[in-house]
Amino acid sequence: MKLVIQRVQKASVTVEKEVVSSIEKGFLVLLGITGADTQNEADFLAEKLSKLRIMGDNEGKMNLTVKDARGSILIVSQFTLYGDTKGGNRPSFIKAARPEVAKPLYDYFVEKVKSFGIAVGTGRFGAEMKIDAVLDGPATILIEN
Repeated sequence: MKLVIQRVQKASVTVEKEVVSSIEKGFLVLLGITGADTQNEADFLAEKLSKLRIMGDNEGKMNLTVKDARGSILIVSQFTLYGDTKGGNRPSFIKAARPEVAKPLYDYFVEKVKSFGIAVGTGRFGAEMKIDAVLDGPATILIEN
């Protein structure tokens, strides 16, 4: 399981010209899931995400969690995070979980993050999405389990 976390001033997801979710300040999280991932990885990374201190405090230092900063998290499933180009120029997605495995684990991860008292928005699993984000910093963190 892999998270790409971007601190944002705002972010939204649009599907077929309809905004399906949007947040103000917080994190835009791209979530990649492999076929070997389980709820154990989701539990670990959801807790890690909830405790990640990359929001600015009153002095501008990365010292606050998203909850401390009264922010939100927008979580978008992204199988392409497991694109492998070692064998050529066209990525192979063999490591990415099949939708029937990834969707339940994605939903579980979202609910786990919510259980920490954080407002969470989502993309639409499996849809062609357009993401609009205003990065803050920019600050981008990669966490993989």
